[in-house]
Amino acid sequence: MVTIIPELRQVREDLVNLLDRATVERLCRDVGYRWRDRDLDPYTTLHLFILQVVNNNTAMTHLPHLSGKRFTASAYCQARQRLPLELFERLVEQFTQSVGDSLRWHGHRVWIADGSGFSMPDTPELRRAFGYPGGQKPGCGFPVAHILALIDAHSGLLRDVIAAPLRTQDIALVSQQHPKMSSGDILVADRGFCSYAHLALISQAHLHAIFRVHQRHIVDFRPQRPSAAEAEGPGRPRSRWLKRLGYHDQLVEWHKPVTRPRWMSDEQFAELPDRLVLRELRYRLKDRGCRVREVTLVTTLLDPERYPAAEIARLYGLRWQVEVDLRDLKITLGMDVLKSKKLETVMKEMYVFVLVYNLVRLVVLKSSRRQQVAPHRISFIDALRWLQPPKPSSNLPELIVNPIRSGRLEPRCIKRRMKEYNLMTSPRHELRKRLKKRRDAA
Repeated sequence: MVTIIPELRQVREDLVNLLDRATVERLCRDVGYRWRDRDLDPYTTLHLFILQVVNNNTAMTHLPHLSGKRFTASAYCQARQRLPLELFERLVEQFTQSVGDSLRWHGHRVWIADGSGFSMPDTPELRRAFGYPGGQKPGCGFPVAHILALIDAHSGLLRDVIAAPLRTQDIALVSQQHPKMSSGDILVADRGFCSYAHLALISQAHLHAIFRVHQRHIVDFRPQRPSAAEAEGPGRPRSRWLKRLGYHDQLVEWHKPVTRPRWMSDEQFAELPDRLVLRELRYRLKDRGCRVREVTLVTTLLDPERYPAAEIARLYGLRWQVEVDLRDLKITLGMDVLKSKKLETVMKEMYVFVLVYNLVRLVVLKSSRRQQVAPHRISFIDALRWLQPPKPSSNLPELIVNPIRSGRLEPRCIKRRMKEYNLMTSPRHELRKRLKKRRDAA
């Protein structure tokens, strides 16, 4: 059988060994899975699954042509269902751990967290598990899962992904990703992750954070200014001023709120410290076309000499790259719409997409080192195209390098018109009844 995995030996030998037969079978035994000796064994099924996703999540009936192996779509589907979900979780975790250290910022690894979503077939099981977008009737839409991704800021490798019901907040999931990071790592995220409770959990886990300040949190950079607890009046910040570090750069003391966040248990909330010393800073964006002109950050990096404000601002600027990384995962690879109809197989499909995304990222990293450009400038889709043929060329060619387009202005709209079909406002079986009644009356 032809697979893409042996051809990746030129990318990184130790990562290929993670997906060889002995390793896959050992992981199967570790999770308690036993199998019979058959054509579609765990190793072959896993490689077929990867081959399917690499080729735009192609139809199961297409796989025999790609792999050169004879089997039916039904047999392959049953083989996928037999593989335990924990096997896919272990593969993703072991794969990302084997990548090794990425570039560091002042000695710290930097991770970016952000949320997104994907849809799936409309089945009762998936509706119960994930829920519908607002305003849609049962049978008239598709279930949508909310995902939280943890991505390496410099390489773009996806370290972890959590799937949850649609209405789940990112901040309710992110504490589950703290154990995926190491002591001293920095988590960069937008204002949806900024709260006293989350910053306290970050400190307890011996991590660092750079968050955009939530819009409801009042920040005042006037030296010696009073807090809401020290003076009455509207518009007072809740934090206590401690020290001025520079222009729009200060140390403050945040106090534990009275009410517990809904996503946190009473025991967790009781263990939080009563106060935190944090650093607040603000900078202006000078790029034309930016929707936001001014950004206010809060961070646990308190030393202004080791961590200058300008460098923290540039580091937070990497957060915007996660939008492109998620677009590569969802649109370029096709994870925005999954095909599986059961909860367990949806989760397996998601993990294989993560595995394939990281395989493409490894090709990007190899190419970026050889072509001496930043990894995010190498075209993701060009790397994917090199992997898609059953037998890619033995030598990795020079991949497309995207130009730097600072100050680029593009309207957020589409030119091509949508087809003029009516939207489904009733379940399909009701629409069929109406059509039959109309035909019988004619």
